[in-house]
Amino acid sequence: MSEIQRPGALYQQVAAAIREAILTGEFAPDSLLPSEAQLMARYGVSRPTVRNAIAALRAEGLIDVRHGKGSFVRSSRQPVLTVERRIGRTAEGKFVMPNGDVWQEAEEPSTYRTHTTKDTGRLLQLDEEEALFGCDRLLIDPNTGTRAMHRILIPFETAEAVPLLGKEPCKPPEAIYWVLTQAGHKLSWTETVRARMPLPDERIVLQLPDATPILHLARLTHGTGDRPLILEELRIGADRAELAYRITADKQPA
Repeated sequence: MSEIQRPGALYQQVAAAIREAILTGEFAPDSLLPSEAQLMARYGVSRPTVRNAIAALRAEGLIDVRHGKGSFVRSSRQPVLTVERRIGRTAEGKFVMPNGDVWQEAEEPSTYRTHTTKDTGRLLQLDEEEALFGCDRLLIDPNTGTRAMHRILIPFETAEAVPLLGKEPCKPPEAIYWVLTQAGHKLSWTETVRARMPLPDERIVLQLPDATPILHLARLTHGTGDRPLILEELRIGADRAELAYRITADKQPA
């Protein structure tokens, strides 16, 4: 039996001991943790104390609890999918996406009308409650089962200047880029990435384990005069995917 002599609440002491066993490799990634009874005997504590310790480690993302099977050490393996965030063009000037042939639509896209929020308005340089066309897609990589939530937001201002976008806001991104260039825009893009914990509906749709963050990408398409034209958002589990970028050096003015 291991003696628990660290300061702090008893369940925190047990959680610290289990955490140390995980980090030192005694409890290996993907392995089944000892049963509640075994942990009670190992640390000389009650069942509620063990359960509270497991709950704390689960919240930290160190443990997955699989109902009917027990508690498993979270895997530390590399993400199963690399998402290339480049945009290419063909000899004919059409746009192509490196991962365009990877994703499949898991369900029919949803088209709707919405309004800017504080966050989307800031990105699109619009006031709050400005009218937008929206399109939501649920994507899946058939090789790995990785899911992603993709959203396109098109301001009415953009759709009025390029009417086809108001009629068909659910065109794939590369098709939208082509429509914008045909309307006379010279396009450029900026993209930000942040990690955050998922909302309840995101956790369900993306089928995420407990305590798993998501990667939230926001890509702005800029037109002539650097004006934001559309906003794309991609949300994907940080345990499943990594992002890859090709970086080139800008020419500095003389």
